[in-house]
Amino acid sequence: MNMSMNLHECDELQQHAPAAASLTEVTPLPTPVQLHETLPLEEGMRRRIHQHRQTIRRVLNGADPRTLVVIGPCSIHDEVAALEYGERLASLADELSDRFVLVMRAYLEKPRTTVGWKGLLYDPERTGRGDLALGLLRSRRLLLNLVELGLPLATEALSPLAMDYIEDLVSWTAIGARTTESQIHRELVSGLASPTGFKNGTDGSLTVAINAMKSAAHPHHRLGLQADGSPAMLTTAGNADTHLVLRGGRGTTNYDAGSVNAALAALEDAGLEPRVMVDCSHDNACKQAQRQIDIAREVMAQKAAGNHRIRGLMLESFLVPGRQNDGRELVYGQSITDACIGWEQTEALLRRLV
Repeated sequence: MNMSMNLHECDELQQHAPAAASLTEVTPLPTPVQLHETLPLEEGMRRRIHQHRQTIRRVLNGADPRTLVVIGPCSIHDEVAALEYGERLASLADELSDRFVLVMRAYLEKPRTTVGWKGLLYDPERTGRGDLALGLLRSRRLLLNLVELGLPLATEALSPLAMDYIEDLVSWTAIGARTTESQIHRELVSGLASPTGFKNGTDGSLTVAINAMKSAAHPHHRLGLQADGSPAMLTTAGNADTHLVLRGGRGTTNYDAGSVNAALAALEDAGLEPRVMVDCSHDNACKQAQRQIDIAREVMAQKAAGNHRIRGLMLESFLVPGRQNDGRELVYGQSITDACIGWEQTEALLRRLV
């Protein structure tokens, strides 16, 4: 076979050659085990986190009649303010422990519809340049400090690789509306030690979340990393502790009694445990933070009227109500992403909910 090429043929090949790689920089990061060695989880706190997870399981399974409340900032940009919020929430959690299991939102990754600040873990200085090494360090240190307050912690699993660095500190995990349909995230959840809530799709559809729960309950083989950072095939056992989170979608709400009962019926029809959490924010609140208060009251009224398959609420709350644009002069304790209710409103709401 003649393997030679004329000049014309060579020019054609060059014109159709793959474009140059779009990477502009590669920055090495510590492995999960290296970060864990730098910021270790002590055995006493490890046992506490295990107890938190068990308590959450009991609430989800109906063995504990209290209501699970996942509450806190939309996303954390200021560790000092987050710790102050955590201190207040820990005190309130003890006071209201006969009615609620309070879990603090410690969301370190922010999913974006297009572009924007992606969270403390990716860009802790909010310069737009990113610094994952610093973000991983500060994120893990913050979670450790919050766990020391005695709080169970919740986070949204956005990057499966990031969970290798922080999963041991998390008591409840969320899979967001944008990623509920992702096979990678379903596989991830099947290997998590924490109970996990799947949100309904951004269009309000329940089907994607129900399918996700079915998938996550089964064992999987997935691509992942060992603790030393080397690639490996990870075989998961399946996660039986998943549930549906109702968050509305595209201008529709699903926290009313009819929608909640329809969701429970859909879960039963799919052979899944009929239990739900209601996200009082996002499309349920029509992007208006103050509406969360009325929604929480409405949902708890349904539970008080006998619908005990409502197992939890989710609220976005911070020290100062509202939101602000990121900049040099920031209001301390106010969200820079979605608007939140303030601490005084949060405290008053939780004290009055039954």
